[in-house]
Amino acid sequence: MKSVLITGANRSIGLETAKQLSQKGLFVYLGTRDLAKGDAIVTALNEDGFQNIKAIAIDVTNLDSILAAKSSIENEQGKLDILINNAGISGDFPQNASDTSIDDIQKVFDTNFFGVIRVTQIFLELLKKSESPRISNITSGLGSLTLHSDPNWKYYPFKSASYGTSKTALNAFTVVLAYELKDLPFKVNAIDPGYTATDFNHYSGPGTIESAATFIVKHTLTDENAPTGQFFSNDIEDETGVSPW
Repeated sequence: MKSVLITGANRSIGLETAKQLSQKGLFVYLGTRDLAKGDAIVTALNEDGFQNIKAIAIDVTNLDSILAAKSSIENEQGKLDILINNAGISGDFPQNASDTSIDDIQKVFDTNFFGVIRVTQIFLELLKKSESPRISNITSGLGSLTLHSDPNWKYYPFKSASYGTSKTALNAFTVVLAYELKDLPFKVNAIDPGYTATDFNHYSGPGTIESAATFIVKHTLTDENAPTGQFFSNDIEDETGVSPW
């Protein structure tokens, strides 16, 4: 049974991704900062028929928390097959480049960018023990510099000095990591679930969490011939789903 860790999986797209992967027969570590809340969610999931899910405490901004989660998974599994870096925050709005405080920008980056780096670097040891390791960094179309430079893009006006730039940085890290691991059986990709109606955006998005999670699962459970170092987006309206960087 393959194992997967999903950070920020106690609600919304992360939770739905956990449910879908459980249904596909994977053992899912449901990452949450509040273990009691995570345990309650898993109990409810079990009652609804979802199996092979365990809550695990992990705060991507806290090194000791990440190390403890890694030790727990190592003791139970010996390895990790899939890491889905899903935890993220939006920060306070508006986020004008001219006056958003450095403290606010750093807070968003600490979760969305540095948090991913912390978790990834610590779990690489366990991922390298898998026959087909996968790392999916959950990003946003708002991280695309190409699209942000196109006045005809439907989300062109949605500029954000904290959130969007943190996802641009995450995309860049994904490219560098994928290149470093290209000679190993890793597949490392940035995946944008699309503009989805969640509590993250006050349910303003047109997409559903089911569609978003399905897209993440599709581009995570890939075979050996799948691409690595790509940027896939559920908002790209063609069969490839490949987004410009």
